[in-house]
Amino acid sequence: MTGPSPDRSHHRRLADKLGLDDIDVHEATILLVDDNIQNLELLQAYLEPLGCRLETATDGLEAVGVIDRTSPDIILLDVMMPHMSGFELCAKVKADPTTRDIPVVMVTALNEIGDVERAVESGADDFLTKPVNKLELLTRVRSLLRVRLLKQELARTLSRIDRMERGEEA
Repeated sequence: MTGPSPDRSHHRRLADKLGLDDIDVHEATILLVDDNIQNLELLQAYLEPLGCRLETATDGLEAVGVIDRTSPDIILLDVMMPHMSGFELCAKVKADPTTRDIPVVMVTALNEIGDVERAVESGADDFLTKPVNKLELLTRVRSLLRVRLLKQELARTLSRIDRMERGEEA
């Protein structure tokens, strides 16, 4: 049999129409939070190829201000920081209805099972162990960004459908 099946062809057209094959992460904002400047610089260098806007903070309290100001699409968060730990910041982000959908990746040198459990309990969506592997970092960040952007697109589409059903939009 040559060419795509009718069912596959339909799915391909639908994916094209919805823009699912070309989710552009270039418009996304990534917040990097680490009290170690060298770690921040390394993460920035690793993430540069994504073409996203990169914001930084050196502790949890500073990160709260950046989150309020920029509404990032993903947060990469060190665990051990002064003023407010990564666990505390993650729990704060996940407790707020306006920020709870932001994916949080804990980046830590801690590798005890208790630390992983605490990260999950605080609401972390994923975690990476230091030293960070560049390919693993890029793959996970790109994947979480795609999910975040698709969820945002779905919410916009559902909102348009709802308005159309109420007769507010032609």
